Parts: sequence; C-alpha cells; structure tokens
Amino acid sequence: MTISVAERAELRTAVGKLLADKCTEDDVRRVRESDEGFDRDLWRRLADQGVLGMLVDSEYGGLGFGAQELEAVAEETGAALLPAPFISSAVLTVALINAVGSDEDKQRLLPGLADGTAIGTVALTGPAGSWSEDGVDVRAGADGALDGVAHFVTWGQVADVVLVVARTDDGVGVFEIATDATGFERTAATVFDPTVRLSTYTFAGTPARRLGTAGWEAVREAMDYAVVASAGEQVGGAKRIFDITIAYLKTRFQFGRAIGSFQALKHMAADLLLEVESATSAAQHAAAVFDDPEARDGAVALAGFACAEAYVKTAMAAVQMHGGIGFTWEHPCHLYVRRARSGLQLFGDSGLHRERYLISKGA
Repeated sequence: MTISVAERAELRTAVGKLLADKCTEDDVRRVRESDEGFDRDLWRRLADQGVLGMLVDSEYGGLGFGAQELEAVAEETGAALLPAPFISSAVLTVALINAVGSDEDKQRLLPGLADGTAIGTVALTGPAGSWSEDGVDVRAGADGALDGVAHFVTWGQVADVVLVVARTDDGVGVFEIATDATGFERTAATVFDPTVRLSTYTFAGTPARRLGTAGWEAVREAMDYAVVASAGEQVGGAKRIFDITIAYLKTRFQFGRAIGSFQALKHMAADLLLEVESATSAAQHAAAVFDDPEARDGAVALAGFACAEAYVKTAMAAVQMHGGIGFTWEHPCHLYVRRARSGLQLFGDSGLHRERYLISKGA
C-alpha cells in the first residue's frame, strides 16, 4: 500500500506525539529496570496506531505499508529510545513470515503480531554474531528437530512467536517452535544497553515445523527490513542527542559567553551536523529504493554502516561537548551512547555491510 508524503508525515507525527507523552526519559529509565523491559500499555497503544502492523497486509489485520513508512516511524522510536520489541517483532519477525509463510501461516501468526497480543523474535545467528548465512549455528535434522545454540536473540525472553533459522541438508530453512517445546531453553544475556534485551537460545532435539521452503534469500530480505528500521532509529537518536547538545551549547555560559560561541565547539557541531544529515539521507534513500532489487543491496548496506557509525560518533561527542555533566550517568547522553553502541553489531557490523556495499558496486 502506497501513501502520500503528507500521510506519511501525519503517521510519523502521531507516533512522535504518543512517544513524547508515554516514552519520556523518566519512562525509559523506569521501564529498562523492569523484568520484561518494556511497557505493555505503550505497546498496546502503538498497536492501536497501526505501528505494529505496518508491514502486515490488510487481509491479516495490518496496514500493508512499506519501507518508507517503516523508516519514518523508526526515526521517532529511535529519538525516544523506545524500549520495546518493535524491530524484533513488528519488523524482523513479520517480514520473515511474509517472506516464507503460507497463507495459513500468515492467518495464524500475523494478526496477533499486528495487534500486539503476540510478540515475535527470530533466532538467527551463532556465537560470532555475524548475522550472515555462514554464522547460522543451529541445525535441523531430517525429522525437523533442532540442535545448537542461537545468540543475540532480540527480546527473546518475552517472545511467544519464535522463528529459528537453521541449517538443513538443502541449505538454510526457517522453523517455528513452541515456547514450551522439549529441549528448548532461553537464557537472558547480559547487555550493555538494557533498553534492547537479548537472549541465548539452546536447542536439544527440539521439535520444530518448517515454514515454507525458502532459504537464505528470504532471511536476508527480512534482515534488510530490520537494517532499514535500525538505520531509521539510529538517525532519529542521532538527531535527538544532537539537538539536545546544541540547546545546551546555547544556554551554558562560561566567561560571560555561551559556550556555543567558542570556535572549537562550533567546529565540532558543524562536523556532527554533517554526520547526522548524511546518515539521514542514507537511511531515507535505502527506504525509498527498497523495492528496486538493483538498488536495494547497495543502499541498505550503506545505511547499515553509515547510520550506525554516525550515531556512535554523535553520541560520544555529545558527552564531551556537555563537559563534566555529560560524564554523569544521570545525563541522557549515556542513554544514547548505550543505544548507539549496541546498534553497531546488531543485524550485522560495519564490516559485513561494507563488504556487501562493495559487492553491490562490483568491487
């Protein structure tokens, strides 16, 4: 479904208003210390706005939107540091079901993901965290039983729709397991950023059902949606911490002058503005050409490393530019630093994306 630029802006504004009201800095700090790590009431409100069903076709209870709407909304969730399984459930899981599932699978799984009553995750990569086909560690036997370990499973502790990418005799396949299946164990991982929960999944003869016959290309397509959403969140976060920093430079006075008038800080701010604007262009371009198979690889790969790196650079510089107060744990800078650094590895690191970018250019 295609919507106009104005309609996309209205959707983004509506999400931004909800998050400004229900996902303040205090809310983020409170929720990240909770057992589940996210606010169920806010999750329901996001579902009511259609955010969780953006990639779900209307016949399954969603909106049927595409990558551009996804990226626009993700900029708002990233700016607010939304602590919730948005990308895990509404993006990666939904996109993978869209890519490999039968109509029966979609009828059974997608409505719950769209209305927020179900939460999904995908167990994909092994201990190396490469997020590549070579990095898949779980193996499926001839009977469909799974063995192995999956690491860095996003929001794995709260998921009730669990998809597993596993090796088979004919390549990679996508499997669904029940959360109470025998031989399945999930363990919460220690994370640097508590607003992005990760788990380790262990499978020992765990019964599973294969979804469709598609292989790695389907997984990669779902991953592309996740990379675009992550890029959107990264530029949204970078913009927000940049704006916070500029506001501080204008109001903090030393030696009778606003510190923003100091040449060194002005140069730093100009460099950061270039980083943020360039990353924003990369994220939005990846979303705009997403449906063009010839342009997608390079654009998604560029967004994958450019946005992550720009976010880290901006967040780390913000700490320095705030001076002493920026180094206190109570300052919001550290929330953005943690989110930025966690995003450097999730869904592929810069090396993986750079290699893909070069391949797309024939290098």
